[in-house]
Amino acid sequence: MTIAIISDIHGNYEALKEVLSLIDKMSINEIYCLGDVVGYYSQVNECCDELRQRNVKCVMGNHDWYMVADSFCPRSQSVNDCLKYQREIITETNKNWLKTFPIIRNEHNISMVHGGWTNPIDEYLEPNQEYFEKLKGNIFVSGHTHNQRIDKYDNKIYCNPGSVGQPRDNNNKSAFAVFDGANFKLYRVEYDIEKVCYLMDKVGFNSYYYGSLKDGAKHLHK
Repeated sequence: MTIAIISDIHGNYEALKEVLSLIDKMSINEIYCLGDVVGYYSQVNECCDELRQRNVKCVMGNHDWYMVADSFCPRSQSVNDCLKYQREIITETNKNWLKTFPIIRNEHNISMVHGGWTNPIDEYLEPNQEYFEKLKGNIFVSGHTHNQRIDKYDNKIYCNPGSVGQPRDNNNKSAFAVFDGANFKLYRVEYDIEKVCYLMDKVGFNSYYYGSLKDGAKHLHK
């Protein structure tokens, strides 16, 4: 069983298309998403539709939660500006689909959350051996930080696949991971960043909201 793990799409369908195109060329049995399908960028329905049609199994991210709970981000006005726009355009079908996301999944002996195991939705995890020694299981994946990594701690392994829609590790290529039942492998994919910027401009957002896409810089607005 070989699976692909994606995370933090954030309404960036141009990136998602390229990631899925590469995954489709691999011998992948299933795709899992570690949350934050929505947030930030303008193609929220396209992203939701694509994952729904593919029956991708997801967990709840903080941006997904803001959307379904009609809540807001306590850290960032720019996040809330984007959420306000997305609430106006998201279909009822897609919003109801987001509501079905669990906060944790255990599939193929892998524990999957968006943030961390102390706070599955909104923990900015800083992995270390002591943290994972306290957890049951051996294989762990989470997103949220948008930083791609693999860490091994004795008989335990942790992977963050990075972000499909908004990398924050000074690499502007879209990110995902593949797990073959024993090992993780990390991938990066180029996509049409300029089109995402054009689409954001078209609906009224300036470069303040999308500028970090061009260099994959750490985004200050979580």
